[in-house]
Amino acid sequence: QVQLVESGGGLVQAGGSLRLSCAASGRTFSSYAMGWFRQAPGKDREFVAAITWSGGNTYYADSVKGRFTISRDNAKNTLYLQMNSLKPEDTAYYYCAADQETREVVADKPRYWGQGTQVTVSS
Repeated sequence: QVQLVESGGGLVQAGGSLRLSCAASGRTFSSYAMGWFRQAPGKDREFVAAITWSGGNTYYADSVKGRFTISRDNAKNTLYLQMNSLKPEDTAYYYCAADQETREVVADKPRYWGQGTQVTVSS
């Protein structure tokens, strides 16, 4: 089992940057694929990005490709999401998630979820 705690959200102007972090508990973080998801008010949750357990492969939603970068530091049990060139439409609650299968993360069906952190982008 893994427990996840996000941080780094906040208010930023359009065009700005934020870096989200997700701290994971447990000794087996490196065996989990990880992902970021977001949900805006009145909208369904959507996949943002995923990364395999080794960090060797990454996956992105088209809406964030080229602007967001997912990464992980297995020695620190931490997942990151670097968000650049932020747009008002990126405003949402961002969640990190984990699963031992990458396909479950990419399919928006990871087993473990964090509590989320709010990102607000002003125009």
